[in-house]
Amino acid sequence: MTQKLSAVPLWQDRRFRGAIFNFFIYAILIAVGAIILLPLSWMLTAALRGEGETVFTVPTSWFPTESFHFENFARILTYESYPLWRPTLNTLFLVTLNVIGTVLSNSLIAFAFARLRFPGRDLLFRIIVFTMLLPGAALLIPSFLLFNQLGWYGTYYPLWVPAFFGNAWSIFITRQYMRSFPRDLDDAARIDGCGYFGIYRHIILPMSKPVLTVLAVFTIVGVWNDFTGPLIYLSNSDQFTLAIALDYFRRSAFSTMSVNTTNLVMAASLLSVLPILILYFFLQEYLIGGIASVGLKG
Repeated sequence: MTQKLSAVPLWQDRRFRGAIFNFFIYAILIAVGAIILLPLSWMLTAALRGEGETVFTVPTSWFPTESFHFENFARILTYESYPLWRPTLNTLFLVTLNVIGTVLSNSLIAFAFARLRFPGRDLLFRIIVFTMLLPGAALLIPSFLLFNQLGWYGTYYPLWVPAFFGNAWSIFITRQYMRSFPRDLDDAARIDGCGYFGIYRHIILPMSKPVLTVLAVFTIVGVWNDFTGPLIYLSNSDQFTLAIALDYFRRSAFSTMSVNTTNLVMAASLLSVLPILILYFFLQEYLIGGIASVGLKG
């Protein structure tokens, strides 16, 4: 004889309540994401407007009144007063050198502090950590005087050479990550005939990809958005990076044309942001995983 199962009310079903909870969570996340993307969407619609078409309207106009002008993005790269293709290449040049210098120097220094034993190691590491207490603004004048005495003013050297000498914060997190590896790996590598550099190259460096990815991404974002450094050390407009060129382009565009050129300024600003968004889109898995692993292993 079969026994009939009593019907469970829908609101008491665990799966139903879980679905309702997930619905509200995703709805909140979508709403917050839309609010965060509002400035970017306004920048996009402003960049697609025609010449002389104002973007500062009340109420806000989200779409061009006539048509979408996608040619604005091509115009700014070859703008007659100040084309932005050269500053973009200058910035990519500095980004490449800084990434190479940051990853190479900080990984080597962190390897020495994490895997080698030598007199004064802990004292030297404490001194490096203490330098993190110095604010960056306090170092601007001494750094400028030093680079000026070296004859580097007006060159790219002050903007990429320091990357090859390590950074306190980068050394700290890389060293903490490398310390989490078992020492047995080093002993096994020595038995196989590896020296210190062999251990670094074949054992430690491949295992440190998460933290090195974090360093590389942070370096790219920092150099790409750097305004103070190029403003202080560069004097020739042909050497300007993208951050400096955007301000120069804004002043040049508004001074040489009688019509409203906000659309071109917004197009230039959007193109400057786009590479960072693309970088994060493709590296978000490695970036988030790297930050999490650094926090857990450090």
